[in-house]
Amino acid sequence: MTASTELETAKRIVIKIGSSLLISENGVRLTWLNSLADDVARLHRKNKEVIVVSSGAIALGKNILGQEDQKLQLDQKQAAASVGQIELGKLFRSVFSQRQINCGQILLTYEDTEQRRRYLNARATIDSLLGFGVVPIVNENDTVATTEIRYGDNDRLSARVASMCAADLLIIFSDVEGLFTGPPDDPESEFVSRIEKIGPVVESMASKTTSKYGTGGMVTKIQAAKIATQAGTQVVITSGQPLNPIAQLESSSRRTVFDAMGSPGSARKKWIASDLNPSGKIYIDAGALKAVEDNKSLLPVGVIHIEGDFSRGDIVEIFSETDTAVGRGISAYDRSEAVQLMGHQADKIESLIGYRGPENIIHRDDMIVFSKAENSK
Repeated sequence: MTASTELETAKRIVIKIGSSLLISENGVRLTWLNSLADDVARLHRKNKEVIVVSSGAIALGKNILGQEDQKLQLDQKQAAASVGQIELGKLFRSVFSQRQINCGQILLTYEDTEQRRRYLNARATIDSLLGFGVVPIVNENDTVATTEIRYGDNDRLSARVASMCAADLLIIFSDVEGLFTGPPDDPESEFVSRIEKIGPVVESMASKTTSKYGTGGMVTKIQAAKIATQAGTQVVITSGQPLNPIAQLESSSRRTVFDAMGSPGSARKKWIASDLNPSGKIYIDAGALKAVEDNKSLLPVGVIHIEGDFSRGDIVEIFSETDTAVGRGISAYDRSEAVQLMGHQADKIESLIGYRGPENIIHRDDMIVFSKAENSK
């Protein structure tokens, strides 16, 4: 399957932009950024959801502060990021608003993508933005980094975002065309157009490439591709240097395609199924049982009993009234809140717990339901 076919079939697409694409020695590549915005607008007209993960805050800040040629210490990089994040947001708002598209800024840290509660909050925010037709612009919150300034040039961050949001396709735009068997400038190196599975041989091909404005290389891009493909997201690494890089990708540009291991939904279900120690049990009535077997979410009104001590984001087991395990899923609420909501209609949620939370105890996308044969065992 070609990358252009993937663009046609993908509903949710994450696009990662490196610093070296956004910024040159002469400043922001505004003509290029406008061409990218044209591409995104065209995807929007095809009813596709687009998330942009953009580097560049530190580089922009360094330029504004007149420190573009300086090697900065951590606190100075954080200061540059603080200045650059405002400028980056202004740039994206300007180019997208000209195309009648709203954008929203999402600043994430490593913990936001690794801790379940914060992971769920970030995912819910991005899902809501996409529901409003907004393009989320994601960057690492470099101003509060405490150990090292980068997640991995936002390559691995883009993979985590793609995984978190169940994206169909992750496009990593780089200043190289894709993966080579050796250094790209070595005449003996061969270009690799497709990778079915990332293993030691593929990882050994990744040679570090750097530029004045970027901080990552092919190593972090391969790491990102491994994260995303294992989560069921197809990955494309290609050059973003030309104008209208997405249109170029659809037509003639060279790229390396990494095959996904299943679909985003199936990858999440496998993760749920593989948890050996669910944190609690939720018992449901016959009506709720029929609903979940029909691929619907579990609503509070169908819950009749709760056991265990679990938090929002923990995996819990689902049992029928006859004490038969019928499935498992990710709880949208802490145990204490779930107990208060148990047996009540969704319109009572805010009055019962003090805020308007999800209408479901477990969303259908975060649930696996066992077959009737499994239930009878």
